Amino acid sequence: MIYLDNHATTRLDPRVLEEMLPWLTDRYANAGSGTHEPGREARDAVEGSREAVAAAIGAAAREIVFTSGATESTNLAILGTWLRTGGRGGHVITLVTEHSAVLDPVTHLERHGVEVTRLPVATQDSDGIPGRVDPEAIRGALRPDTFLVSVLLASNEIGVVQDAVAIAAVLAGHPAVLHLDCAQALGRLPVGVDALGADLASFSAHKFHGPKGVGALYVRRRGRAVRIEPLFHGGGQERGMRSGTHDVPGIVGMGVAARLAAEGLVDEPDRMRSLRDRLWDGLRRRIDGIALNGPALADPTTRLVNNLNVRIPGVDGHSLLATLAGDGLALSSGAACSSESPRPSHVLLALGLDDDRARASLRFGLSRFTTGVEIDTAVERIAAGVARLRGMA
Repeated sequence: MIYLDNHATTRLDPRVLEEMLPWLTDRYANAGSGTHEPGREARDAVEGSREAVAAAIGAAAREIVFTSGATESTNLAILGTWLRTGGRGGHVITLVTEHSAVLDPVTHLERHGVEVTRLPVATQDSDGIPGRVDPEAIRGALRPDTFLVSVLLASNEIGVVQDAVAIAAVLAGHPAVLHLDCAQALGRLPVGVDALGADLASFSAHKFHGPKGVGALYVRRRGRAVRIEPLFHGGGQERGMRSGTHDVPGIVGMGVAARLAAEGLVDEPDRMRSLRDRLWDGLRRRIDGIALNGPALADPTTRLVNNLNVRIPGVDGHSLLATLAGDGLALSSGAACSSESPRPSHVLLALGLDDDRARASLRFGLSRFTTGVEIDTAVERIAAGVARLRGMA
């Protein structure tokens, strides 16, 4: 099986697993048990990982709150910010192309009297960068009661990277908090929370070769400190912002994965970008009419280096995925959380694609473990699968 669905999840790096194993077997104490040495060792391991995650994003260790993943982090950011305002009314700005981890919580807030503005993005045929929001549109949407702007820094579907610096500049002087969903970004582009202007930022370990079930929320505590209300109550862990027994093995794994992701920025993005371009060049030579969804590939500041999203006219994407799965290729047409939905991707529809073109699309996500041989083999199998389906049609 050739796995090219790394936006959904990534392989656990063997170096991460090696560091986790002792905490899954012999070193099993609760990090909250400070009355004995094993408990203190577990606590120190958690704090060491907190420092590693903070270092990877240019934060202070006390600004890292461990969670079960980016979905929980995002819910804590959005709902926790609202609860801090008093939990009554207010206004939120987000984008129509956001992940469901943002869209569903803000819809929940709507049911509780919050007004939500969902801004459009540049379409595929516009003069702008496809999938990017115009920061001036955010300026125009701001209101005195806007308490949160939530933006997906890097898209899990079309790879577009938002201009977070410009968005933060728009919000300068306004009390609204800027939340960035950074789940796809770490290890693919620099994620310095100060440079980006983030007040809150969500991360998930399994998106950068760490374990599933663990993530983090960055909560700014330097300068203009951000305050949020917890969603869980109980043992008071994570300074009361996220109660619950620490997943020590998972947190240790996230710390190692974050360190490796930061270290890998020296050469991994260039390697993934080269393989991604090799994949695109091979596909467009072999498949008539294939077209790119999302931003151009040339500029790594506007598109993730490991992302490719294409549409193939005359072929149903789900039928092609089923054919390719039988040929040993693991791909998807969009977000893993919506893979069972018969509806076309809301992100592709926001780019101005009609239903047929959206359904004829495939998403590729590469990783540090993707090889050139896999790319070349994938091109051959996809071209053959498209030819079979077009022949049947």
